[in-house]
Amino acid sequence: MPTPHYGQPRYRTIANELRQRIEDGEIPPGALLPAESTLTSEFRVSRGTIRHAIAALRDAGLVATEHGRGTYAVAFVPPASQAETKEREVAADADLAILFKIEVGAALIEREVIVRRSGRAQEVVRTYRLPDCAL
Repeated sequence: MPTPHYGQPRYRTIANELRQRIEDGEIPPGALLPAESTLTSEFRVSRGTIRHAIAALRDAGLVATEHGRGTYAVAFVPPASQAETKEREVAADADLAILFKIEVGAALIEREVIVRRSGRAQEVVRTYRLPDCAL
């Protein structure tokens, strides 16, 4: 589908459209972007214009390109998001003890990252490591 120019360079309009797809989750992290040939047909532009749009997304940190794999979306963190990180020592429960091959109750370091948007928690990630393992 062609996109209107509205005074912007064509590649910028296409980059904004692809950016919106990534931010909306239509192209999730790790998913490949459509092939250049597909994008040239969809937007009715040259391959060079598509490459320029993808370069703009790469510069913005929204996509990465790997030789032999293609161009894929990277994890998107909304700009209004804030991440808060805490670390504390905890005792290993039975499941963690099995995973780390340690005794139940042995010390582990728990790292908790809370991603908030507009003051509300959107994501909580907890990771564990042995106390003597440097990050």
